[in-house]
Amino acid sequence: MRTPDEQSLIARRQFLTSTASGIGLLALASVLRDDGLLAAESTGKKGGASAAPGFDPLAMKAPHFAPRAQRCICIFLEGGPSQVDLFDPKPELNRLDGQRIPESLTKNVRFAFIQKDTATIMASPRKFGPHGQCGMELSDLLPHLSTCVDDIALLRSVYHDTFNHHPGQLLMNTGVPRFGRPTMGAWLNYGLGTECRDLPGYVVLNSGRGTSGGASNWSSGFLSSAYAGVVFRNQGDPILNLANPPGISAYLQGETIDAVDRLNRKRFDALGDAEINSRIAAYELAFRMQASAPELIDLSRETQETREAYGVDREDPNIKADRAGGPGQYRAFATNCLLARRLIERGVRFVNLYHASWDHHTNLNVELPFNAGMADQPIAALLKDLKQRGLLDETLVIWCSEFGRTPLGENREGRPRVTGRDHHPFAFSMWMAGGGVKGGQVVGKTDDIGWGIVEDPVHVDDFHATLLHLFGLDHLKLNVRKWRGGKMGLAPSINSASPFRPTLRLGACPTFPPVRRRPT
Repeated sequence: MRTPDEQSLIARRQFLTSTASGIGLLALASVLRDDGLLAAESTGKKGGASAAPGFDPLAMKAPHFAPRAQRCICIFLEGGPSQVDLFDPKPELNRLDGQRIPESLTKNVRFAFIQKDTATIMASPRKFGPHGQCGMELSDLLPHLSTCVDDIALLRSVYHDTFNHHPGQLLMNTGVPRFGRPTMGAWLNYGLGTECRDLPGYVVLNSGRGTSGGASNWSSGFLSSAYAGVVFRNQGDPILNLANPPGISAYLQGETIDAVDRLNRKRFDALGDAEINSRIAAYELAFRMQASAPELIDLSRETQETREAYGVDREDPNIKADRAGGPGQYRAFATNCLLARRLIERGVRFVNLYHASWDHHTNLNVELPFNAGMADQPIAALLKDLKQRGLLDETLVIWCSEFGRTPLGENREGRPRVTGRDHHPFAFSMWMAGGGVKGGQVVGKTDDIGWGIVEDPVHVDDFHATLLHLFGLDHLKLNVRKWRGGKMGLAPSINSASPFRPTLRLGACPTFPPVRRRPT
């Protein structure tokens, strides 16, 4: 009768005969080393295993210039929150409720569902008022966030031209509305590495129904898989299959990692494939996370005051809001906000919080208050908590989505009532706080009904260039070599493909966009 350890050793020999196979890219590894694009070899060890043979993909790297931000929490509210009901007051909507808008505004515009011939303006029941020393106007649906406006830079003039969810999410996260490109978090970890050795540099926390873009929203694209986002759960095991199976000791686990490590090194010596280094690093990180990840999600050490501030024990309101993602959303989202702070404290470079869905084609005046109530308290608590701990100055916090909503009511065929809004990428709102951004300011202005932009347009490309700039990265220099048509070429970052020269304004001017990629 064999013990579980003995049985595992036999099965392991069979498994390891096929481990680390693949097609070698000797030229790629050689060029990357020759050009200095691989970090120096790490000398650290874990357990009995030595460091990766070529490089640690997440080793700390120097930025192009002095950064203002060190870490980022990106709160992505999938579906398109209605900016005219949350961030951009338009009293003219109420005066013009039920009226048509000029055909010239919609002539060449594509909608997801609106029927142009009969579409009319839809009023907003929301009340807006000035808040903070800056007097920023926010909706009555955001009472907690309204107490943080002096730390927020609100952008009311963001735009792009992609009107469906998945392409819009790809554009917002990668800079292009197509598959295959690295996301913001992947680029930051590629360009800067991470100081956290026991957790991934890029962590994703999900709640709600799940985004239509799925894992493409946190993909590493053509970068090494080491830079992709790692999805954590907010209860139970943080990562599925991270814990050892019953009967497998920590000693045997360490021995297994060492054996896989040695076999991968031999494969790297034969092939020179840089992705093998990423595989080695992933095994070793997983070994270290077995201790660090469970401690991360253990909130028992947080004070009751902190738990109450975030609202981690809140119950969902008893209203019908199917798009939010089922019961328990208030607790799940609040827990993710608190976990985001804990991840940042531990040195994780980029944390994504996703919640779906805010895609209110119908039932807007019931479901938007539900979602806003879910998000408002914990996000405000996160900002205040980071500030109180001295972390906000170097932590960039972002509220964003793939687009906003139309000032027109959605008159989809087959629906007798107009109770929601359609997709609107031509003028929508997002905000940033901390991380070197000047708070208490509003950037950009839309027209009287929120249809188009009349002052300071901010394309998504400008947002990406600004984000990289805050982290000390030049968006025209951040790139990686990759194979193209049988030869080595440069693959641009989310912004470096632009033919436009940037205009740097952050140091000398308090206005928001420090880097402009697009001509105005």
